[in-house]
Amino acid sequence: MDFTEGQLLGHTASFIWPLMRISSMFVTIPLFSLRGVPAQVRLILSVAITLVVMPLLPSFQAVEMFSFQGFMVTIAQVMIGMTSGFILQLVFSAVLFAGQSVALGMGLGFASMVDPQNGQQVPVVAQFYVFTSTLIFLSLDGHLLLIKMLLDSFTSLPIGIEGLTKANIWTIIAWSSRMFAGGFLLTMPIVVSLLLVNVSFGVATRAAPQLNIFSVGFPITLMLGIVLIWLTLPDVLSQFGNILTDAYDLVGQLLRL
Repeated sequence: MDFTEGQLLGHTASFIWPLMRISSMFVTIPLFSLRGVPAQVRLILSVAITLVVMPLLPSFQAVEMFSFQGFMVTIAQVMIGMTSGFILQLVFSAVLFAGQSVALGMGLGFASMVDPQNGQQVPVVAQFYVFTSTLIFLSLDGHLLLIKMLLDSFTSLPIGIEGLTKANIWTIIAWSSRMFAGGFLLTMPIVVSLLLVNVSFGVATRAAPQLNIFSVGFPITLMLGIVLIWLTLPDVLSQFGNILTDAYDLVGQLLRL
């Protein structure tokens, strides 16, 4: 069977552009974007999913790949995929921020370990919250839901130059600012309680200068922080579920689902 150059370019485009959208999502989606996950794994998953869904995708307007218009189509697909995963990444960043606030209040800001997500040193308490949230994310099949939404977007937002608009970008920026406020609200009861304890120790030190605040205050703050984490963990995870739901609603809005 003979193929013309136009047909070959058309078949190539019908594979490359869906691959761009899917592989871009795997670059930013939680878990798959970890530094410990080899790039080959993300590439194999992207190619496999693209090959499976490619025959099911709706037809799109024929655009020459190696043209300015084709370049803009590629950029649009990359932006759609990366933005979908980035929104969920913001949720885990908010959880990490909340855990860091608790760690500083407990005096454990120095107790850190390497975060597998970005390779930076973060407090152990923050990592505990991130690991727990990750388990909740996996138990809810959050990664599979995002992949399904992205595949459905090929129908609601077909391949073409039209992608995310400026209004969508500003919506993401506004939502991200609220997200970090929501992350602080996750652990605000613990942070406020520890702040009051530290203030009371400061008052006690002023009243009794001979009191060794470091030998007395640190163990009390540490034990109180652990107890508060244990008591508030169900509420924190419930609030995390609500934030995750808001994130999926935003992804659905951007993908016009």
